[in-house]
Amino acid sequence: MTGTPPGTASGSPLRVGLVGYGLAGSVFHAPLIAATEGLALDTVVTSNPERQQQARAEFPDVRLAASPDELFDRAAELDLVVVASPNKTHVPLATTALKAGLPVVVDKPVAGTAAEARALASLAEERELLLSVFQNRRWDNDFLTLRKLLDEGGLGEIRRFESRFERWRPEPKGGWRESGDPAEIGGLLYDLGSHVVDQALVLFGPAASVYAETDVRRPGAQTDDDTFIAITHANGVRSHLYVSATTAQLGPRFRVLGSTAGYVKYGLDPQEAALREGLRPGPGWGVEPESLWGRVGSGESPVTGGGRPEPTLPGDYPAYYTAVAKALLEGAPNPVTAREAAAALDVLEAARRSAREKVTVTL
Repeated sequence: MTGTPPGTASGSPLRVGLVGYGLAGSVFHAPLIAATEGLALDTVVTSNPERQQQARAEFPDVRLAASPDELFDRAAELDLVVVASPNKTHVPLATTALKAGLPVVVDKPVAGTAAEARALASLAEERELLLSVFQNRRWDNDFLTLRKLLDEGGLGEIRRFESRFERWRPEPKGGWRESGDPAEIGGLLYDLGSHVVDQALVLFGPAASVYAETDVRRPGAQTDDDTFIAITHANGVRSHLYVSATTAQLGPRFRVLGSTAGYVKYGLDPQEAALREGLRPGPGWGVEPESLWGRVGSGESPVTGGGRPEPTLPGDYPAYYTAVAKALLEGAPNPVTAREAAAALDVLEAARRSAREKVTVTL
């Protein structure tokens, strides 16, 4: 982005309008925005009276708007719009914000197709505005630890990367995320798949081919709830990615196999659970107990004591919005670009085609 945002002339924080106050808006975006130096949560958009009351209780100074139109009517009073509403609204709301001259953060998936994501990216580039995608799991504790291990080279040449985002939810919860309507962009392939695919591409580069299996397992479920994606990366690494709501026994979050050693890590990053419980970033944020550290070694299962414990780096979701603020205020790099998100959508679209046609898709 070029130029100085309106709210910065006097050194005041950037004023943020947040569209949506469901799970994404209330648990992730609002607390992280409020905790970021240089940002101020100015307005929350929700038409739900209970969510309006919740937002006012948690952020007494916040302004409320019942619709995005109400927010955009006073676009001149804002410096950044965050889109945390249902998936099908991401593209139209981001487009409106960019055309109003506002930088935008969009929750994942940024769009339903890679073509839409690239069109949004082009619009932002034409307007010289920041368009960033909230891929918070690049700042998970296990992902940060794995990046460190890869940088150090101690695992040797990586041959296979296994990543699991598994849950045990035998009864569908309903709502748009589990809707069978394609317009809703629901299902685990686009929900949790957006995370595991993004992580795989960040770690091991572009995908050369994609194979996938998607299933609807639970009675009454309308969209995929048990999905497997296999990526062959251009550099030869194979990523095997699992996302499921039907896993009665959870596997390791990561299993990374190299030519000299492997890394196995169980358990989810603690930040989401902490945010859900109302905790906020501060001293000790993102730290997990030593009992949950992964292990590095070769020739024996970590379950039977093989390998050495690898200290898990603290998770750091606040780093995302810190980077957004620096991008707007100092011209620092965009932490997650829409074109990176489009590359992940290429993989998700290929996975959907692969599962439907029972073929391997070459990219």
